[in-house]
Amino acid sequence: MGRLFGTDGVRGLANASLTPDLALRLGASAAHILSQRDRTHPPVAIVGRDPRASGEMLEAAVVAGLTSAGATVVRVGVLPTPAVAFLVGQTRADLGVMISASHNPMPDNGIKFFAAGGHKLADELEDAIEAHLEEDWVRPTGANVGRVHDLLDGAEAYITHLAGSVPVSLEGLKVVIDCANGAAFEVAPEAYRRAGAEVIVIHGEPDGLNINEDCGSTHLADLQAAVLEHGAHAGVGLDGDADRCLAVDADGTVVDGDQLMAIMALSMRDAGTLVKDTLVATVMSNLGLRIAMREHGITLLETKVGDRYVLEELRNSGLSLGGEQSGHVIVPEYATTGDGSLTLLQVLARMASTGRTLADLASVVTPLPQVLINVPVADRAAAAVHADVLAAVAVAEGELGESGRVLLRPSGTEQLVRVMVEAPSAEVAGEVAERIAALVRTSSPV
Repeated sequence: MGRLFGTDGVRGLANASLTPDLALRLGASAAHILSQRDRTHPPVAIVGRDPRASGEMLEAAVVAGLTSAGATVVRVGVLPTPAVAFLVGQTRADLGVMISASHNPMPDNGIKFFAAGGHKLADELEDAIEAHLEEDWVRPTGANVGRVHDLLDGAEAYITHLAGSVPVSLEGLKVVIDCANGAAFEVAPEAYRRAGAEVIVIHGEPDGLNINEDCGSTHLADLQAAVLEHGAHAGVGLDGDADRCLAVDADGTVVDGDQLMAIMALSMRDAGTLVKDTLVATVMSNLGLRIAMREHGITLLETKVGDRYVLEELRNSGLSLGGEQSGHVIVPEYATTGDGSLTLLQVLARMASTGRTLADLASVVTPLPQVLINVPVADRAAAAVHADVLAAVAVAEGELGESGRVLLRPSGTEQLVRVMVEAPSAEVAGEVAERIAALVRTSSPV
């Protein structure tokens, strides 16, 4: 059996692989591990969820597990993942639990944990929770059983926090927000209005079944149409738990995470808040971002794929901005995790302060054509380091020079090798990618 925790908590098909029993045991184990590490007081846990139907069931199970281990539970209801992380820090809770499968389809769900301060759990703490799942232990009884409370002003505290992050009024800007029928359906529109923007909301009526359904950051067609229909200056597409976003400019053109990070990096550099004039991104960010940052005197540090690795680099190096091409953007001054609502608020502030359009600001990055081929193999680790494959990569890198790049990496979850090529033209990128992919196939045939 593989590791239960993935790069972003525990996910699976709700009531199948992710059962109430597993949720209960995860909650109990997390509280028990924390109480063993700090015996000065019973742990306090903030628990939130997105609106998908199975969240009600899994919330009940997690709460039961936490309280069975003596933890005090503070429920905050339906709120975005970054709101739960924020409230963990604000209330000085010992633990946070978010029940969400982010951008996944409605039948899926997930459980992610936050440590004190609102930071994602370290791998070793996740391992300890997982290892303890099947162990016997003495459960508290009587007055030592945990209690449950509801935090009624959690949403208000988070809205105030978001609106307070904007240094200028957004008055005069019209924005369309696609809430993905998800966790931010109330808090994001209200925060943008308080910041001064005129707001049009689409897909803001969750019913437990329609989260991420042909909407949000993974399906931008409705957002593009709404921006054009309403003559908006910008649109923001959130995902189900609102920890990431993509944007749309006034012409309906998509602005991806790389472009959003570039806009924010230049804004923060001009304000003197971009620590060491450095941006953190993953190896999947487009070469166009690297070129743009170099031309503007900004250092780009690369991490493995996954926002947790971006956050790890930000914390270890004391930096102030990082993220992923997919739209997870982290601003440690305001958030301990990706926050889609916060991201576009900062971009709109840049628009308001400069008078420039989103398209103009985003043009700082010229994305290079990118081709990604997922190659099924029998042994992904062996195929990725096969001598013939590495030789082909070296030849391709020599051909492309500084005008392109090759990224070869085994999938973390499937028997696939991902071949990604960026080049000056889509034709060149496709030809090089196919050439390398053919060798990967023959190096480890399925």
